[in-house]
Amino acid sequence: MTRQLYEFNGGVHPEQHKHASTRRPIAIAPLPKVLVVPLRQHIGHPAKPVVAVGEQVWKGQTIGQAEGYVSVAVHAPTSGTVTAIASHAVAHPSGLADMCITIAPDGLDRWIEHGALDYRNMDPSHLRNQLRELGIAGLGGAVFPSFIKLNPGAAQKVPTLILNGAECEPWITCDDMIMRERAAEILAGAAIMRHMLRCDEVLVGIEDNKPEAIAAMRAAASQCDFAVEVVAVPTLYPGGGAKQLIKTLTGKEVPSGGRSTDIGVATFNVGTAYSLHRAVNHGEPLISRIVTVTGNVHRPQNFEVLIGTPLAELVRLTGATRDDTSGYVMGGPMMGIDLASSDVPVVKATNCILVKSPALFPPPPPAMPCIRCTRCAQACPADLQPQELYWFARAKNFGKTQEYNLFDCIECGVCTYVCPSHIPLVQYYRYAKSEIWAKEKDKKAADLARERHEFRQLRIEREKQERAAKLAQKASARLTGATADSPDDSASAAKKDAIQAAIERAKAKKEGITPRNIDNLPAEQLQEIAEIEARRARIRAMAQDSVEK
Repeated sequence: MTRQLYEFNGGVHPEQHKHASTRRPIAIAPLPKVLVVPLRQHIGHPAKPVVAVGEQVWKGQTIGQAEGYVSVAVHAPTSGTVTAIASHAVAHPSGLADMCITIAPDGLDRWIEHGALDYRNMDPSHLRNQLRELGIAGLGGAVFPSFIKLNPGAAQKVPTLILNGAECEPWITCDDMIMRERAAEILAGAAIMRHMLRCDEVLVGIEDNKPEAIAAMRAAASQCDFAVEVVAVPTLYPGGGAKQLIKTLTGKEVPSGGRSTDIGVATFNVGTAYSLHRAVNHGEPLISRIVTVTGNVHRPQNFEVLIGTPLAELVRLTGATRDDTSGYVMGGPMMGIDLASSDVPVVKATNCILVKSPALFPPPPPAMPCIRCTRCAQACPADLQPQELYWFARAKNFGKTQEYNLFDCIECGVCTYVCPSHIPLVQYYRYAKSEIWAKEKDKKAADLARERHEFRQLRIEREKQERAAKLAQKASARLTGATADSPDDSASAAKKDAIQAAIERAKAKKEGITPRNIDNLPAEQLQEIAEIEARRARIRAMAQDSVEK
């Protein structure tokens, strides 16, 4: 029974140019003179280096451990010596350098101890962590850590597994060739995915311009102990986009801002399935991949290349560099990125090196004003309005770009391809996305700073209150102690008693003394003496009262 296929909006038919690189089998690239392994090869946080300069490493040894949740480890592609941990040119549109670990191969290619995983009897969480440590990430271009996609989540299962073999981008043939030559290993990887996600059905979508790959996959599927349906889908760019392939095969649409697992579908590139098989059934981390080298070269071909191989060394495997070479693109002509240097290394995302020449890739005509023809909207496979996104991005009205679902844009380049004004529309969308991400990053930093400030203020206030409470406690203790006997009070009482005793003695002495030489004094002097004695008596009485008080 033939599966019903569905159509998505838009799409184009660019010239394919695939035949040139499929005339030869996949070749194993020789060991290069040097390997430069970037720590940032996947979506999420870059890996953290765990080796030092001068250290000897073995093939497959972890040289960068995963840092944060969305991250995977990176490994030594061969045995040798770490010669540098420093910034180096990498494949990025900005042309900026990034942190890399440079290894000088010793030529022995000695493996670190490794072995297969008993995935059927392993705890699912432990198995996913193992894949994280083995550096498995999607090889279809997004390089998203696979262990996250292989988590079925709260639903505990994802009913449909789709292996993406569409490979709709012109010139690229690495998926085509790996399906032709390693179909059984790809389906071995699919078996692991099926087990982890508890899938009910497994589909393989391949564009109908790859009859050899379709035949090889169907032959391998016939030998599987589970059902695999290999489906030929119409050749239409970008039919290999995950959302577009899901729509074509199942009729389901991934909701805006959602994930395919929200509708019960998981999609993986066929190269990812192969690397998963090597990781689980052989214990090998992701240290190599298949790369198409084509364009302005003498012998276009696919190579199995070690991660970290310099681009220039890889291109030389196809023959001497042609004089009219004008540049290099990583990826295809629709979604690829121009490389600022041929010194950049192969990374996990490198599916193709396209060598440019003015004849094959003439410079684009100058951009003209938008004429509102809406051809971009008619061709957009994501059902967006590219012309509106262009105007909003150009006006820096980023809020409006989000209202028009900017982040549903897969940057396939179809809008630019059909634009009669030759406007580089995708560049505007990338600019708008980067600005929004930067603003969100700044906002998060500001929110974090504000939280820290508020926490500090709370801490200071709490410490004030604690100090005030301690002082109040001490004052209360003094007040309570004042009512009880204390050494100071006893001393004061003793002093008063001593004074009182002295007064009593003086009084008694005084009373016992009779004034002398007062005989024969006139009456006036006797009166004065009496007054003086009376005044002294009052003074003594006042002193007595103050002591008693």
